[in-house]
Amino acid sequence: MTKNTVSEIERMVVTRVFDAPRELVWKAWTDPHYVMQWWGPKGFTAPFCKIDFRVGGKFLCCMRTPDGQEFWNAGEYHEIILHEKIVYSMYFADPEGNKVEPAHYGMEHEAIDGAHDVVIFEDFGNGRTKLTLIGNEPMESATNSGQVEGWNQILDKVAAVVTELAQPK
Repeated sequence: MTKNTVSEIERMVVTRVFDAPRELVWKAWTDPHYVMQWWGPKGFTAPFCKIDFRVGGKFLCCMRTPDGQEFWNAGEYHEIILHEKIVYSMYFADPEGNKVEPAHYGMEHEAIDGAHDVVIFEDFGNGRTKLTLIGNEPMESATNSGQVEGWNQILDKVAAVVTELAQPK
């Protein structure tokens, strides 16, 4: 079996336009207090999130299903351009942040060799922000596994956090 490379495969891409400036969307995406409000699809909670937000820094988050099963993700930041772009690696982990295979959680994940996740924050005019998430797996695989649907549900939750952040205090 041959491995897929970044340039040979259509990667998972999910976009969303938020009715808020980039700084607020960025804050919702990078502050662990807010990440815990949106990490995981609809019905999931995030009881733990620790972020060392710097190039070379690591993160560890827990996603809990409605029936109480926990899934841990960890990763490392490779590039950060303030309010514009975040490039990171993400993998399944144990509660200490050690990498585990997706099968540990009964999942399959078809990652693309050499691909990192990328989040782009673009000023979309009139105080709006376009967020583009480029995943580290093929679009077809992400669609078939439910990841695209899951990310759309997550972005719904991000939108709710951003709306709350935008409210005058």
